[in-house]
Amino acid sequence: MSGNKKTTKKYYFSVEGETEKWYLDWLRDEINKEITSKYNVSIDSKVQKDPVKRVKSLNVISEINMTHLMDYESNEKVHTDQFMTALDRMEEASKLKQVKYKLGYSNFTFELWMMLHRIDCYGPFIHRNHYIKPINKAFDENFENLDQYKHEDNFKRILKKITLQDVKDAIKRSKIIIQQNKDKGYGLQEYKGYCYYKENPSLSIWESIERIMKDCEL
Repeated sequence: MSGNKKTTKKYYFSVEGETEKWYLDWLRDEINKEITSKYNVSIDSKVQKDPVKRVKSLNVISEINMTHLMDYESNEKVHTDQFMTALDRMEEASKLKQVKYKLGYSNFTFELWMMLHRIDCYGPFIHRNHYIKPINKAFDENFENLDQYKHEDNFKRILKKITLQDVKDAIKRSKIIIQQNKDKGYGLQEYKGYCYYKENPSLSIWESIERIMKDCEL
């Protein structure tokens, strides 16, 4: 089947940072280059921390699923308040138009999802800045800090090092993390219908990515 005969499936995201958007753009391009993919994909992602603003900007006439990619940056009050506010706004946004909002969180940060493409990460970190060491290990880099890693040229160079097989591996490693959290007896938190773990590492980004991969029979 040639690429131009494939049906295109569309997916919607709101994301908190540029790296998440660059990643989703990369994923779209990789899937659309993949001959064995059942579909082409269109990923409509916008850097917008407020789910309500994201939904209000949409022009949709049928029901859609939207995923909000966000960080659970720490258990400090300032960060937990930010997280809960985002969940409030997701619930509010779901009442507007025909949008069903899903949560794609990383605890602590999106860097956890990135490193899982290459290496295991089953132990907790004390601070989100500590991700730089495993990021360097995973991608054979020597960034001095996360800001340097997140610079557009640097991050896009990292994206060139990964493949759709690495995405599958990241999904597998994510599932192991969640199973370990269950085995350790950590309490799955639920708020406004959204579920998450306060403990790191934990994440749910993989659920929306897995859905795209499964839809495309990859």
